Amino acid sequence: MAEVKKVTSKKETVKIAPKAAVKKEAAPKTGGLTLQAYDMTGKSAGTVTLPKEVFGQKPNKNLLAQAIRVYTLNLSPTTANTKTRGEVRGGGIKPWKQKGTGRARAGSRRSPLWVGGGITFGPRTKDTKLALPQKMKQKALIYALSQKAQESQIKVITNIEKAEAKTKPIAALLKNLDINKNSLLIVSEKSNNLKLATQNIKNLQVETTQNINAYEVMKNHNLLLSKESITKFETK
Repeated sequence: MAEVKKVTSKKETVKIAPKAAVKKEAAPKTGGLTLQAYDMTGKSAGTVTLPKEVFGQKPNKNLLAQAIRVYTLNLSPTTANTKTRGEVRGGGIKPWKQKGTGRARAGSRRSPLWVGGGITFGPRTKDTKLALPQKMKQKALIYALSQKAQESQIKVITNIEKAEAKTKPIAALLKNLDINKNSLLIVSEKSNNLKLATQNIKNLQVETTQNINAYEVMKNHNLLLSKESITKFETK
């Protein structure tokens, strides 16, 4: 407990309390990553702030590699299936007698040595589907988005979700932004007009924030975000 000093004079005694400690105000938190926004003509349209929790994390390359491996493996499951000698049709009777014909012994037409017979050690259908926990999927997506942010491969487009069902404006936008490689356009919700406007543009894929994953983000060189989709990332 702080001591209280007493100052005594002839007239009265005054108690002087020690000065209270002054608390330093905390520094204001930064909102996140600030990027340049572009309108539908490719011109500057101010700046936007991306949430640091999604676009400002240090990428975990091991988790990214694991997530991509799971996605790619599940895209091409093993469906090839060959029949063994016990599954092919025929072979109910011995082709010829065992001796006296001058030919090799044969017991069944389903033998792998015969045309139309069973296959030895052929491919069989296997359940090779892999699963990734939901939290790991979300983390992998965050790391993929953060990786794109670090590599400066993200561009924010305003009013693109209100675009008409015409290919020419979208193609002109990509040309003005000098985007000629595989690109992923992320929007907040499905738009039939935007689907019609982009379906004839090569190397441009459109997805909503609910359907993207780490594999889709990493396989595309450029990442285009609609301004409306940024608020959806804040709730992920």
